[in-house]
Amino acid sequence: MRLGLVSDTHGELEILREAGRKLKRQWQIDVIAHLGDECEDVPALREVWEGEIIEVPGVYCDHYQDPAIANRILREIEGWRILFTHTSGAHKNDLPADSRPEELAAAGAVDIVAFGHTHIPEIRWEGGVLWVNPGHLKERDKKGYGPSFGVLDLKEEAVTARLVDLKSGTVFRNWEGRPGEK
Repeated sequence: MRLGLVSDTHGELEILREAGRKLKRQWQIDVIAHLGDECEDVPALREVWEGEIIEVPGVYCDHYQDPAIANRILREIEGWRILFTHTSGAHKNDLPADSRPEELAAAGAVDIVAFGHTHIPEIRWEGGVLWVNPGHLKERDKKGYGPSFGVLDLKEEAVTARLVDLKSGTVFRNWEGRPGEK
């Protein structure tokens, strides 16, 4: 199973469409997750992707304060417990019932945390949990990183996580292993 990760599109719809097309054609993904900011952009992604989209709102979206919309989604895919969230930790805008990513990770309740918010692409291995931030999909960003997306290959025996530069298509960070092993 191949999962595409996008985050922090902030209304830059053509860049989001470009990422969706590349995830579909070049990476042949099975599911896309949009990790917030802006969840209102997801219809543009649906223009180029007919498959499943997992979406969570960003912490400053109006949707984030609607208890009927999940701010964090925990899904098991190919045996991996994946938390989809905009932030990697608790946030001041969380609702009282929102789970805390850092607590779920510390308790061993998740194998992978897919998050956005910082606009900084990263893959880190911490406490037996794989943390993946695909970066952002903006033309320009004050943090100095170009637009990027993530790809997770989920197999029963291992996970491969990649961060991909949107413009060049180059994989600039790669991690392979089995989360949960300390």
